[in-house]
Amino acid sequence: MTAGTAGKSFMGPLLAVNLVMYIIVLGLAGWSLDKYINGENHPRKLKPHTNVQNFFSLLDLLIDTRDGYPDLRGNPSTSYLLVFSLLAAVIGVCSVLAGYLHLRTWGSASLAAAASSALVSWTITALAFGLTCKQIGIGNRGRRLRTLEAFIVILTISQLIYLILLHAGIIDRKYGPGYRNYGSEYGGLTQNVKETSTPAVI
Repeated sequence: MTAGTAGKSFMGPLLAVNLVMYIIVLGLAGWSLDKYINGENHPRKLKPHTNVQNFFSLLDLLIDTRDGYPDLRGNPSTSYLLVFSLLAAVIGVCSVLAGYLHLRTWGSASLAAAASSALVSWTITALAFGLTCKQIGIGNRGRRLRTLEAFIVILTISQLIYLILLHAGIIDRKYGPGYRNYGSEYGGLTQNVKETSTPAVI
């Protein structure tokens, strides 16, 4: 029985959107983690000196490239969020590539690889989503961190939809291939067992 293609038309655009969002998360989390490790997540403040000293301190802030970034900031959960966001982005890109291979072959063999990588990717993205909720609750987030949080929330939902589409063929074959009916139809090896009339030796 040939697998249907009802879910195939939705899976292609969803994979493209997920790939773009995971790349954005990878860039945002990587940049933010680099600044966070260097201690540049908080802007430097002017010390209470005279006007002349404050003037030169202001010039130093404008020239020095090691300034903090006021649009980053963060709280105690930020470092954990950035690490899990990086992991989710890297594994998410790998799961999208496995999904594109499944989209081209559209068989049960490629479904197993795409579904397993998508499940691992969604699980780590869900962990990043939990850390996002914790960071929102604590507060003190800059603009870039708020953007990263928004992408994590959207990816948690979109990756779950992609995971459901992958397994839609289990419910109905018109949506795509399932895990059943392995054999000659999918290139598997079949073994014919011949019945013999040789009596058993006791």
